[in-house]
Amino acid sequence: MDDINRRATLAFGFAATATSALILPGTAAAQTHGPNEGKEVAPGVRQVDLGKRASMIPAYKTVSMRDIVFQPGKGIAGRAMENDMVCHITEGELRIKQGEMEFTAKKGDVYSCATGKPEQATNSGSTAAIMRVIDLLTA
Repeated sequence: MDDINRRATLAFGFAATATSALILPGTAAAQTHGPNEGKEVAPGVRQVDLGKRASMIPAYKTVSMRDIVFQPGKGIAGRAMENDMVCHITEGELRIKQGEMEFTAKKGDVYSCATGKPEQATNSGSTAAIMRVIDLLTA
């Protein structure tokens, strides 16, 4: 222990810092919402509006973003989509039914929905699930 000098201490400190940076997650965590945030759109399902702005995509006038928070076992009925959208699962997993097609969308998955197509989404996991929706609006 007597052989430890300032250089060795400094090297040890750098090694510990580098190791902790690899082990500890960064600040890129998904945004979470309080249990009463936003508005209830179905029992156990809440919508939190995040933002809206003019679109740079010629086919769309406006883009908006919202989170749909599903409690375990809760869902939304199959209704026709009012506009095109891109959906990203930021937490949990959802069972998605689009017409005859069914799939499980897990954390990190992305998929799209087309205007007029029906979709049903149900939280099939044991924790809250968040679907981030980017609406592509023509009007």
